[in-house]
Amino acid sequence: MEHLNIPPANHVKVLDGQGWVGLIDHLGSEATIVNAARVSFGKLKSEMDARDVRLLEYLISNRHTSPLEHMVFTFSVHCPLFVRGQWHRHRTWSYNEISRRYTEIDLEFYTPGRLRRQSEDNRQASYSDETFDDAALREEIREHNRRSLALYEHLLDSGVCREQARGVLPQNMMVTFWGTVDLSNLLHFLELRDSDHAQSEIREYAVAIKKLIKPLIPNVAAYWEKQGQVW
Repeated sequence: MEHLNIPPANHVKVLDGQGWVGLIDHLGSEATIVNAARVSFGKLKSEMDARDVRLLEYLISNRHTSPLEHMVFTFSVHCPLFVRGQWHRHRTWSYNEISRRYTEIDLEFYTPGRLRRQSEDNRQASYSDETFDDAALREEIREHNRRSLALYEHLLDSGVCREQARGVLPQNMMVTFWGTVDLSNLLHFLELRDSDHAQSEIREYAVAIKKLIKPLIPNVAAYWEKQGQVW
C-alpha cells in the first residue's frame, strides 16, 4: 500500500525540495466545460475545435463560470502548517488531512533556505535582501525544531495524549492533506495566490499547480497567458 506522505508520481517539489504538490486525479476536460455550456441545446462534442475555444474564452472573460465547475481536480499537498492555514481559508475546496492520532509518520519541519526582511511600508509584505546574514538565525530555527520535537516526544512518553502534546509543535511543522476543487474555484485560488500580494511560500505551490494542470487545460492556460499571466 502506498503511503500518503510520499509524493505521487505526478508532482512538483517546492520550498527547496522540502514540500510538494501532486495531482492525484481529475474529472472532466475542456470538452466537458463547453458541453456543459451547451447542455441546454442538447448537443455534445468529444473534441475541441476553434469555435469551442472561442466559447471557452467567452465563458472565462464574462465570468460565466458554472460550466467550469464540471471539471474537478484532486491534489496531494505537503506543506508547513502556516501554509495550510492560508490554504484552508479557501472554503470552496474539500480537505482531508493525515492524522497524527492514527499514524506514526516522522515529523518534519520546514527551514527556509533564506530568510526575508519585513517590508517597512506593508505589514503583509516581505522582501529578499542578499546582504542579510541569516545563517545563525536559520540554525536557531533548526534548534527550535529539535527542542520542540524533544518536548513533544517527552510528553507522549509521559502519557500525555497526542491531541494535547501536539500543541507544542511549531507552525513550520510539515503536514500532508488532500484538496479537491473545481476549475472555476481553482482559477480564483491561483489568481490570489500566484500574486505579488501572496506570501512567497504559498505562491510556490500555486505556481506548481499551474505546471501540473496546464497540460489538461491548454486553452484555458493560453487565455490567461494572453491576459498577461505566467503559466
